[in-house]
Amino acid sequence: MNENEENMQPQPCETQTETPQEPVKAESEKAEHGKQGKKWKEEIEKLKSESADFKDKWMRSAAEFENFKRRNADTRRTSYLEGRADVVLKVLPIGDNLERALTMCDENTKKGIEMVLKSFRQFLEGEGIEEIDPLDEEFDPNFCEAIMSEPAAEGVEAGYVKEVFLKGYKRGDKILRYAQVKVTC
Repeated sequence: MNENEENMQPQPCETQTETPQEPVKAESEKAEHGKQGKKWKEEIEKLKSESADFKDKWMRSAAEFENFKRRNADTRRTSYLEGRADVVLKVLPIGDNLERALTMCDENTKKGIEMVLKSFRQFLEGEGIEEIDPLDEEFDPNFCEAIMSEPAAEGVEAGYVKEVFLKGYKRGDKILRYAQVKVTC
């Protein structure tokens, strides 16, 4: 045989045979990967739960902060209005004195006082303050303070305001000063 023929002759083939250890090793690796995959899935679920919890806490905190800002704005507005009301309360006696002066002055002085009183009333109106003048109305303790009483004359019902000594004032539903009145009884 020549050389070429020798190369063409079948050579004994080396077969790879699996040893019994290799399948066991592959199965143990699969089992190990399965355990790790299960651990990872558990870890992912735990992290998702924590994430949802943090998101919920964040949303609650944001809502609480918005409520705080709203309450704080309401408190500031109320404090501001109450502070202004305190100043107005100190000015009200000036208006009372101007009204009293109108009853005891001459015509020229009366015109000047009426002008000042008009601007005083415009100031009160600009502040959203209304007069409480309950003359000839039924006595209402929510708006009036009875400082005197008088027996009702014939034909006059009891419980009505006969005379107003001092006008009351209110802003919206809040009474700044109760009207001081004489009531029939």
